[in-house]
Amino acid sequence: MADLNRRTILSGALAGFAGAAFATPAHAGHSAGVDWPRFLAGSDMIWRRLPRTWYDGPFLGNGFLGSGIYAEPGRDVIRFNVQHSQVQDHRPEFGSLFGLARLPIGYFTLEPVGTITALDWRLDLWNAELRGTLTTSAGSMKLRALVHSVRSLLVVEVTPSDGERAFQWVFHPAKAVSPRADPVFGKPPPAGYTENPPVQRHTSGDVELAVQPLHAGGEHVTAWRQVTRGSTRTLYTSVAWSHPAKTAADRARRAVRTVGPLSSLARDHQNWWHDHYRRSFLSISDSRLQSFYWIQLYKIASAARKDAPVMATCGPWLEPTPWPATWWNLNVQLEYWLIHGANHLELDAVTYALDKFRQNLRDQVATPYRADSYGIPRTTDMSLLNGAGSGTSGFALGIPGRASPTPEVGNLTWALHNVWLSYRHTMDQRILHDVLFPLLRGAINYYLHFLTRGSDGKLHLPFTFSPEYGENAPDCTYDLALIRWGCSTLLATAPQDPLVGRWRDVLATLTPYAVDGNGYMIGAGVPFAKSHRHYSHLLQVYPLYEVTWEKSENRALIEKSLSHWISFEGALQGYSFTGAASISAQMLRGDKAAFYLGELLRRFVQPNTMYKESGPVIETPLSAAQSVHDMVCQSWGDVVRVFPAVPWPDVAIENFRTQGAFLLSASRTGGRTRWLRVRSEAGAPCVIRHDIAGDVVVRDSVGRDLPHRLVSPDTIEIGLARGGEAFVHPAGDRPDFTVSPVPGDSSAPWGLP
Repeated sequence: MADLNRRTILSGALAGFAGAAFATPAHAGHSAGVDWPRFLAGSDMIWRRLPRTWYDGPFLGNGFLGSGIYAEPGRDVIRFNVQHSQVQDHRPEFGSLFGLARLPIGYFTLEPVGTITALDWRLDLWNAELRGTLTTSAGSMKLRALVHSVRSLLVVEVTPSDGERAFQWVFHPAKAVSPRADPVFGKPPPAGYTENPPVQRHTSGDVELAVQPLHAGGEHVTAWRQVTRGSTRTLYTSVAWSHPAKTAADRARRAVRTVGPLSSLARDHQNWWHDHYRRSFLSISDSRLQSFYWIQLYKIASAARKDAPVMATCGPWLEPTPWPATWWNLNVQLEYWLIHGANHLELDAVTYALDKFRQNLRDQVATPYRADSYGIPRTTDMSLLNGAGSGTSGFALGIPGRASPTPEVGNLTWALHNVWLSYRHTMDQRILHDVLFPLLRGAINYYLHFLTRGSDGKLHLPFTFSPEYGENAPDCTYDLALIRWGCSTLLATAPQDPLVGRWRDVLATLTPYAVDGNGYMIGAGVPFAKSHRHYSHLLQVYPLYEVTWEKSENRALIEKSLSHWISFEGALQGYSFTGAASISAQMLRGDKAAFYLGELLRRFVQPNTMYKESGPVIETPLSAAQSVHDMVCQSWGDVVRVFPAVPWPDVAIENFRTQGAFLLSASRTGGRTRWLRVRSEAGAPCVIRHDIAGDVVVRDSVGRDLPHRLVSPDTIEIGLARGGEAFVHPAGDRPDFTVSPVPGDSSAPWGLP
């Protein structure tokens, strides 16, 4: 770095000791001070009461196959749902919410001989399996269940007592029709839409199959097989999907035939999960929130894989819902934020899907703008298609200045912010050049078709739609924020592009955001004047960080806008509080951020940490994990901020991934940061903001002084090459760099204890 020189390097003499303190740095991958099985057991969900809905039962999954487990309504049996994220319809003429909707598959019931009198279940996070006993009037059943981490396989092992040896498994196929068609949701299907043909039941040796043909061709197939070994009976279930060919039956049949005992299957399954958890570590002194956080890491890995469909509103656990599709005006973005800080880029389906299906992003733009533009409809299937959706059947990509379809046009640009985060957290040039740049260029091109110069010399946008507010607005704040972020990112990405002059002009002359006495407005002439769960008019503050608290001239406006928005109680939902928490974290108000998260948990989060509005959705609890990240570390604007808004006296993190492709570890004890360690994967400029009082020492892993520059009293720039590692701590201190769980308060476990 050019700025580093001998005059600005702080002397290692401040340390007062040599490199002996670095004899045992914990920089080798996994936390030496964490007993992982014991630590995660503290976050296991417990059931000593019978779960009766999706919102309070255990859930298992691998990004494709998912199972929610709870009592069958009105019966004394246990339901194991069988759903799959690839199983959908293929009739685009009926839109994404009917003709391309996720389709229910069915469920098994575990039917005891006697009536259920008690249960004792534990969802073992470390091993990602459900274990426990079910007691009945006739005896008991010992149960062990998992959805295999890398196979399309649900395995349930039951060891009954003598009185329960005659228990049964029964499969109940669902009708292959969009869940939105249920009259309870009041969303009538398009004319001509009908449910798919009935399931066809077959037997092939000891394998049973439920084959679901589709009007549009293709099929999805559920296969199952029961194997008895001694007193234990094991159910193996697999789901396969194919379209337009009918090849799913053979794959499903093979999946349940080529299996061994659960004890052998569990080894690969458990190894995958153990590696998953050990990629990062976080411990805080709020035990209930800490448990909630680790359950979200279990949930995201149960619901997401890089090559799985981008999560629909309820992930792989499809339930009765008016939202049987993927939603791009908030849900997707919130679902995947936590993968960055938690160091789980292997789950990034957003980057994968936008790249793989980019032609659909072009084809769904209106013909006059298609040659150079990309866009995404509000609702799509797994290939990013909306089909002919309009009205209740889907939401096509709108056109600025036209009332129909709804002119909601910024969702692709916002989704590409997630891709940009993946690039920034890895500095992977393939993401930047192969995916982000071409798609963002096309998304901004779409806007450029509609920006016009006003008499004031400013560029203006015709009316568009700020997600969920309900009114179209010219110069919509949502879109202006995304245009500014997009043009700035393109300029930084491709300074030699032929459109550089246009992007610069947009940034120089785009009309300012509309503001009134209550803060940011929805757009020109449209004040924020009613309860609104979405923070679409605040994206410039969060997550885009274009208007930031660090600039003192912004503070009054940010505070006024946040307070005004969150004061309208009527329509607020759970993610309103995660947004408020993250904005408060940017404002360095850890206590306020914790308050908003507390409101979320108290008002909205269900016993199993799922979330409910008018149907099941999963984005909000996952985004709450990101709010925790924002309290623990922020890395926007090329500065890594360590513990910027933590209200807890004790915090420990390891391998927290930041922008610039750094892995951060740090320890805070008694309200005081004791040390931090940062490892560079890309050699990017390393600027660290910390709260360590007084002089600090900066050394490498063997105790040698590292060149660094004091940017401000709490900010240092470190000369750190690719693969290099820096240890920072108070001068004169000899910290132990081992990462261990911090002491917590006592709290009841999640579940139904």
